[in-house]
Amino acid sequence: MAPDVFKFEGFKMGVNYGFEKIRFISTVPVGSKLRLGAKFLSCEELPNALQTLIELTIELQGSTKPACVAQMIVRNIP
Repeated sequence: MAPDVFKFEGFKMGVNYGFEKIRFISTVPVGSKLRLGAKFLSCEELPNALQTLIELTIELQGSTKPACVAQMIVRNIP
């Protein structure tokens, strides 16, 4: 779902470096409609990459609570 929400350009390669603080808040019934939201939390220059921390929120249609909230670490190589 993430490539439909945001895109990094101008890099040779992007790597999903992992996740932090993953929270599964509510169950997702089969056939549910989901929506992904993203918020950029930080960006840090490393010696050979740019590291970005993005908060992803998976929302469940008809629910007041999200299904999942996680922080994704992305490293982009120039």
